[in-house]
Amino acid sequence: MVERVRWMSPIDYEILLFFEDHDILVSPKVLAVNIDYDRQYTSKRCRKLTQEGILEQDDSGLYRLSDKGRKFLSGDLDAEELEDQ
Repeated sequence: MVERVRWMSPIDYEILLFFEDHDILVSPKVLAVNIDYDRQYTSKRCRKLTQEGILEQDDSGLYRLSDKGRKFLSGDLDAEELEDQ
C-alpha cells in the first residue's frame, strides 16, 4: 500500500484502493456501497481528497482518481509532499 499521510483517515485509503482497482467515474453513493461506508461520510472524504488534489470531480459530480492520486498510489509522490499542503 501507500505511505501513511497524517491527515488521511482509514476511509481515504479504502477510497484509494477502490480507484486503484477501478479506473472509472463514480458517485459517492456508488463508492460508499462498494467500500461499505456511509454515503455522507464517503462524500465528505471525497471532497477532502479533491481539495488535496488526490481525486477530481467532473461537472456531473462524479469522482475519479487524479494524476496526483495516481502518482501517490504508484509511489512517485511522497507522503511528505501531501503533508506540506
